[in-house]
Amino acid sequence: MVVVRPFKAIRPASDHVAEIATLPYDVLNSTEAYDLAKDNPYSYLHIDKAEIDLPGLSAYDPQVYQKAAENLAAFLEKGWLQKEEAPMLYLYQLTMNGRSQTGIVACTSIKDYETGKIKKHEYTRPEKEVDRINHIDACDANTSPIFLTYRKEDGIQKAMDHWKTHHEALYNFDSFHDVNHQVWCIDDPAVIQKISKAFETNVPALYIADGHHRTESAVKVGQKRHQEFPNAEEDAAFNFFLSVIFPKEDLEILDYNRVLQVPLPEDFFQQLEKIFTIEKASDGKPQKEKTFGMYLEKTWYALSIKEALIPNDPVEQLDVSLLQQHVFEDIFGITDIRTDKRIDFVGGIRGMKELEELVDSGKWTLAFAVYPTTMDDLLKVADAGKIMPPKSTWFEPKLLSGLFLHKVATADG
Repeated sequence: MVVVRPFKAIRPASDHVAEIATLPYDVLNSTEAYDLAKDNPYSYLHIDKAEIDLPGLSAYDPQVYQKAAENLAAFLEKGWLQKEEAPMLYLYQLTMNGRSQTGIVACTSIKDYETGKIKKHEYTRPEKEVDRINHIDACDANTSPIFLTYRKEDGIQKAMDHWKTHHEALYNFDSFHDVNHQVWCIDDPAVIQKISKAFETNVPALYIADGHHRTESAVKVGQKRHQEFPNAEEDAAFNFFLSVIFPKEDLEILDYNRVLQVPLPEDFFQQLEKIFTIEKASDGKPQKEKTFGMYLEKTWYALSIKEALIPNDPVEQLDVSLLQQHVFEDIFGITDIRTDKRIDFVGGIRGMKELEELVDSGKWTLAFAVYPTTMDDLLKVADAGKIMPPKSTWFEPKLLSGLFLHKVATADG
């Protein structure tokens, strides 16, 4: 079973929360972050992407991480961010298009990650890890939470629902993409203990939904601190990392679509017909698993993969895997979608219109719309100890950064 514990949060002052909280660092490039924060001194991007305050420097220059630490100290000194005196849990609810998801904000155990109780489904890239390792290390804090999930447990759910019903929200504001964000502080030690105990006795595993690089980075900083302070207590803050933990039943994965810039072989449709049944369509959005939309020369096609080609393996049978193997690899020779410049990825929140515009512009040859990976698929792959292909999941709404930080000093943060 898993360890979930309260922590002494660093969080925004209520009168500045909507100005501080912002999109996570990994969905913005430096130019987008600069444009978003240039007229907002409260923006957490001054901490999370501090290169915006050091024009001309690489985002990975050591001065950038030092600037992040300086900006964090300044936010605390000015009272824009404040540190709690006692360890607490929080509830974080996001509501988008009438659908809500509520997670518990807490610290989770590095040991649970090391022993496989916190399960992953993606590989990470070392260069992306190094960036967040340097950022966490310089700030001496988990500067953004990991997005975790678990199979719903009745006792935890009842405790969450009861707290929301009988307590006022600490924060309640609307932000990007018209998402409503609400946060409740659980400050009752008995309720904190009840929730922590329920995870310890009834939840066998947690799963990384989003934030594999942040997880690896947080773990490696904690391991580094452990080497530096081998005599520290087991409950030292660096042995834990900041997480928001949602029941899987609350979550929705959107489609993660693909565009290609490739020459088409003369027998392209003949090759496709060996894999799919094909018909013209008015809309490219797939309505069920194992079907795809293809946009080419201002026309949508509906593709349904032939049943004989669907394997039993939990990874190989994913829609993104089938498309990768039978089209990208076999027809176009694209074997590494992480690095191949002939392919790019479009989050489903941007819609089918975005795929049409990208192809119609001439920058891309054709587009594929993919039915979303399901939460059950994700958990099944993680339980099997396997890894999904890159760009298999797109979660919306995004957790905002700047709402919670966790100090990783040697003493309890």
